[in-house]
Amino acid sequence: MVDNESIVKASAAFSGAPFVQVAVTLPVYGTFTYRVPPEFRGQATVGKRVLAPFGRRKITAYVVAEKTEADISKPVKEIVDVLDDHPLFPGSMMRLFCWISDYYLHPLGQVIKTALPAGLTLAEQAVYHCTDAGNKKLTKKLSGNGLMETVLEILAQQPCSFRQLERKINKRLTCVQTKIGDCDPGQVRGVCKNEAVVDSAVSFGQARERRTGPQDAVPGWALTRAVLNKWMDQELIERRTALTGGRLRPKTLRIVIAMPEVSGKSGLSRQRREIIKILTEKGPMTSAALKDYIPTAPRLVSAMAKDGQVSFREQQIYRDPFGQDIVPDKAPSLTQEQEQAVKTMAAALGKGFQTFLLAGVTGSGKTEVYLRLADIALKNGQPALVLIPEIGLISQMERAFRARFGDCVALLHSGLSKGERYDQWLRIANGQARIAIGPRSAVFAPFDQVGLIIVDEEHDDAYKQESALRYHARDMAVVRGSQNNAVVVLGSATPCLQSVYNVQTGKFKCIYLWQRVDKRVLPTVEVEDLNVLKDQGQRQTTFSPALVQAMRQTLERGEQILLFLNRRGYSNLVICSLCGKPIKCSRCDICLTYHQKSNAYKCHYCGLSKAAITRCGYCGSGRVKRLGTGTEKLEQEVQKLFPQARLSRMDRDTTRRRGALVKILKDLRNRNIDILLGTQMVAKGHDYPHITLVGIICADLSLNMPDFRAGERTFQLLAQVAGRSGRGKSPGRVILQTYNPLHFSIVAARRQDGADFYRQELEFRKALQYPPFTRMVQVRFSGTNKDAVAQTAHKAGDFCSRLIKKYSEYADIGLMGPIEAPLSRIAEKYRWQLLVKGPRAGSLHKMMHELIFGKANVLEKSTVEISLDVDPVFLM
Repeated sequence: MVDNESIVKASAAFSGAPFVQVAVTLPVYGTFTYRVPPEFRGQATVGKRVLAPFGRRKITAYVVAEKTEADISKPVKEIVDVLDDHPLFPGSMMRLFCWISDYYLHPLGQVIKTALPAGLTLAEQAVYHCTDAGNKKLTKKLSGNGLMETVLEILAQQPCSFRQLERKINKRLTCVQTKIGDCDPGQVRGVCKNEAVVDSAVSFGQARERRTGPQDAVPGWALTRAVLNKWMDQELIERRTALTGGRLRPKTLRIVIAMPEVSGKSGLSRQRREIIKILTEKGPMTSAALKDYIPTAPRLVSAMAKDGQVSFREQQIYRDPFGQDIVPDKAPSLTQEQEQAVKTMAAALGKGFQTFLLAGVTGSGKTEVYLRLADIALKNGQPALVLIPEIGLISQMERAFRARFGDCVALLHSGLSKGERYDQWLRIANGQARIAIGPRSAVFAPFDQVGLIIVDEEHDDAYKQESALRYHARDMAVVRGSQNNAVVVLGSATPCLQSVYNVQTGKFKCIYLWQRVDKRVLPTVEVEDLNVLKDQGQRQTTFSPALVQAMRQTLERGEQILLFLNRRGYSNLVICSLCGKPIKCSRCDICLTYHQKSNAYKCHYCGLSKAAITRCGYCGSGRVKRLGTGTEKLEQEVQKLFPQARLSRMDRDTTRRRGALVKILKDLRNRNIDILLGTQMVAKGHDYPHITLVGIICADLSLNMPDFRAGERTFQLLAQVAGRSGRGKSPGRVILQTYNPLHFSIVAARRQDGADFYRQELEFRKALQYPPFTRMVQVRFSGTNKDAVAQTAHKAGDFCSRLIKKYSEYADIGLMGPIEAPLSRIAEKYRWQLLVKGPRAGSLHKMMHELIFGKANVLEKSTVEISLDVDPVFLM
């Protein structure tokens, strides 16, 4: 492991040093020293990318420190190129990157790669080309080999890498169908995923004629690098290396400039004189802009440039990620609670690090508090960073901040194109944007020193990254605030238990907003016991009579309704009527969900999709029952009950396309929707004053998850969705349907009593020594070999047990497992997990270092994928 502390000290120490320390964009721990050629001295500075030789190829690396000397006992390679004119991030961020690398036990280079906009990484890659001999064989159809002809045909059109070749072959074959019965037995051999592979003697063109549809498509022939090497020996193809990736560049426009000595010069045509006059009076402009004055301008300026009458200059512009223009607003009057909250937190700005928990009931005006604090921070010359949990809330927060602060606002989120996101990143890095808004990845916004960090809906699990670098943006916001001596504001109506505990222990200071704006009352919450409806013999329990009646009354008043069911699709349980077995995903240990619109069974974990005509995989019966209710089925039932109502559904299926979510929210705001139904997307921070009724179809779905946070998540979700009601002038009403009306999470949500819930939940956590009273690391094991995964997990568990027995510093650490994960197989990979918990983060990290990097080499040469999740949120 690398000494990250020394990197932080060296990151700002030199300029123009003969050596640089770099982190590579590979899953490699540690940093590497390279020599800087004289022509790059002063250019290879911290925050820039360089192209560096690594093994047999060249890859992107990030300069993390400059050095005046290196260990000359080892050969030191030279960097090949400096890829940036200006640093992509300020040197002050190296401290944050090193902290993340140490705390989350993740390679430093990949931490930096995660932080930067996608599309910046260059790497040297092997690319295959078709030779003249290959083209000749393809033209004359001499191969008699369907796979060879397909590869040569693809490479004749465009050189490809191995992965690109695989994808193109699969794409050609997935649109066709082959079954063993379709071909003569002599023409079929081997076994593929659909139990059929076209014999190599059958050409691709002949086989395609037999295939009629996309079902049971052949995933591809056995294309291997060994096969390609064989064809290289035959000189049919050749392999070359090429730099790939790194396509993002600043966008520029060519500007036309009048040469000063030409103005007033005689001998010019009338149109040329007019162009010179326009450029002199109105300033430099593009050829397209000149065309508005003189239609032939684009052709004329090219000739004028050759004659020295005008010149061209490339000018950088930013791609616009914003939608429609927003009219500036006027700050409303603050309530007494809001005013006191702003006064307290503003007093801390510029006076060192401080974290505030802003605990305000739904509708209490937390957003206006954020706006006032940002205004004060900007006036003090301090940038502000605003985090929201999901892209779905960007539109609302962006609208509020742009209406107040105009063009100094930048957006950072995955919904932007790569070019748009890169430009927004540059605007922040160049100091042109002083406020950055975005989901969890925006915590990396390249401010040199940020003065205010706001984390809205801080309880939301969406702040946790669940792949590769498994960071928690809320925790990183607090760390960044500490490093920048900034004020951090964590806002929520239902704070996470960790934040509540931090208030109790004095780490955070809590500010309460008990009242809604304009003294609006909180909605009334009524509980409908679904067990009673079932006992009364009601066949349909999706909607209780009370909920149906309330919906009818609400629609008659011309008000809006929100229905919440945290389960997408049509039916979540599909079973065979004959044998009773569920229709399961062939790649995961999970039941498939039926989606009516696509008429397919889908896996929500790996993305597998099967046509709805699929038969039972156990007995072959076509008699399949579709049980359970998802948002698709709910939409259908609501439409039957209220055929005249304007209905819209908000879940992942309806919001995949760009702009779809914004359209739904805009229609809701403009009252073009009477009933909005959806999953947890509808529960998060939306403010629509005409929603007066919220119906929670089944409040119990998250209670039965095998996770110690199930109760906390249920309370937060129910309280949040209930808070969407009654935010306008009309009072709100919530009808909560449940099979567990006495569960303390349900009771607390009904009473809207967060204090009582947190008291009970903290007692439960303390008794079982779960977070926040302990720290936790989850070690995940996954692989295609079931036995190897289990053996590796047990090997790791035994090693940790020996450490606990041997060393007193580990005596207070507890192990849970190793055991199969609740979802024991996902995407054809078997999964095991080991939970390690203890009161001190330091000892946990030290144990994980011994496990992964220790001299014992416990997991060395293992074919099983091993990953660490520090402070895990999801235990499935």
